[in-house]
Amino acid sequence: MDGVGMHRPRNVDWKRAAALLYGDWGTSKAYVIGAAFLAASYSALPIIIAVCALTAVVGYNYTVICKHFPDGGGVYSAARSQSRLVAAIGAFMLVANFCVTAALSGWVAMVYFRVPEHWVPLATMALILVVGVLNYFGPKHTGSFAISLAAPMVAVVVLIILMSLPHLTLANIEPSTQGFGFQWTAFVGTILALSGVEAIANMTGVMKLDPGSTMDAPRVEKTARKSILLVAVEVVGGTVLLGWAMLSLPKTPEMREVLHHRWEDMISVLAEQYGILTLGPSFGHYFGLITGLIVGVLLVSAVNTAVGALIGLTYLLGRDGEMPRSFIKLNRLGVPWLPLMIATALPFVVVAFSPDQKSLMELYAIGVVGAIAVNLGSCLMNRKLKLRWYEWATMAVTFLVLVAVEITLAKTKQNALFFIVCILIVGLALRAWAQRRAGFRTITVSEEVAAVVAPAEGQEFQLRINPGQAILVAARGITPVLRFALEEARLRSATLYVLYVKELAVNLPAPVERAETPRWQDDKMAATIMYRMLEEGKRNEVSVIPLYLVSENPAATILDLSATLGVDFLFLGSSHRKGLEKLLKGSVITQVAKELPENIELVIHG
Repeated sequence: MDGVGMHRPRNVDWKRAAALLYGDWGTSKAYVIGAAFLAASYSALPIIIAVCALTAVVGYNYTVICKHFPDGGGVYSAARSQSRLVAAIGAFMLVANFCVTAALSGWVAMVYFRVPEHWVPLATMALILVVGVLNYFGPKHTGSFAISLAAPMVAVVVLIILMSLPHLTLANIEPSTQGFGFQWTAFVGTILALSGVEAIANMTGVMKLDPGSTMDAPRVEKTARKSILLVAVEVVGGTVLLGWAMLSLPKTPEMREVLHHRWEDMISVLAEQYGILTLGPSFGHYFGLITGLIVGVLLVSAVNTAVGALIGLTYLLGRDGEMPRSFIKLNRLGVPWLPLMIATALPFVVVAFSPDQKSLMELYAIGVVGAIAVNLGSCLMNRKLKLRWYEWATMAVTFLVLVAVEITLAKTKQNALFFIVCILIVGLALRAWAQRRAGFRTITVSEEVAAVVAPAEGQEFQLRINPGQAILVAARGITPVLRFALEEARLRSATLYVLYVKELAVNLPAPVERAETPRWQDDKMAATIMYRMLEEGKRNEVSVIPLYLVSENPAATILDLSATLGVDFLFLGSSHRKGLEKLLKGSVITQVAKELPENIELVIHG
């Protein structure tokens, strides 16, 4: 047997999903309020409120998208059912977004760490390289870690707001003397808080199911809605109150100079100033330092998240035939080489050619706004979704606003337009080359003809397990555990399942559509094991069934397959991972032992 149909493990609950979303969405306030002050000074509050209102509406739209796409609702998944070309364009916009997210988050983190201004670009590039090296070992499961980072950030925001409450005033706010054109341009230039919702949509494929739903008919509406709404309330409410607190500071020439000079780390400024007003200069100084450290660490986590998402997205494009096949070649730890290099090199180059934080912010919005607009537009055109009238109307209005924002960005931010055009040209050129190499040709046929020639879906292959005991052995090479399992199977007259898991250390943002069924015959190591075991099984009259799976989480795959096959014994060989690798990747045996059902006996052979 070449493989067994498997589901990605759904182990992300609403709390972890909210924490992961907050790591991207929640960090936006670190630079949104400062950007608003830079754009409109003491007239910035209406702009901040407008940006937060758009953020809330986009968040609502993504609760609807997550409901209808329980296996991944990012732009690539949503648009793929309508047009592969549009899906590819949306994916390339996401590539631009993740690239700038990594660069901008790293830059702002260095600012919050109080790195000297002339060292910030070099420190940011060094951080990106370190993150790239760590991702060589593959992504870790960061849900619990994200919670531990989000909690201090929320605490700091709440403390600043509480200390500012006695000082909040509207007296400092100046009415804008500029026309609608200036206000709209300032609003467009401040939209920096949207990219996280794409991350949460891509995550629906690993979210825990709603009560009453099954793997075959998954629903994650409650999980997604709870995580999105919780973070949206904090982001919207926190950003508006922090923006108001910023404009409520004493309106002296000295304070105006501080706000203009330190707009890049405005949350640290607010912590310092309201700490001074509340408990004195010494407290304000240290509270500002602690706040900068907390915000900076969360931003570093956002760099890692963006790099990991970029690896997963480019690998997915390669698996789906949208990028050259070389994009899916893996290192020995299951990480694709080329996507890893691209995910590290692109943000590095962007930082190298960016003179300051403002230039990075100009590049940021055009990619994420374009991707979200493509996602919403694809959902509006997809009649299979059966949106309610108010869901469709809200999505349509949001789509029109985002299209207007995207056009304005292209008109007013020439560097951003140049950047996204370069990404699209290179991406589409690689796509055309990859498809031509693969023998694909684009043709246009009528809907009736397409329905006739479309391949029929094959019936699911169901394994018939023979009566008696069954043994599952998982091995990474010709090791003694294989001989031991064969001996046990012969003594017990049991069926022996030989499992080889090819580790794929990539967080895929969506299911792979165009990918061949993995075959152990095409994997040199797996073929060596399987042919040897089939031969030994035939010689010793043992029924040997080879299993070959590609998984991003070997432990979860072994657990899932053990339960699916209903085996009586699970045999594992002792771990041979090196110290650093084991520290970063964890122990498969330990993870399996914690979660294995009680009715399955675990045997560790050393």
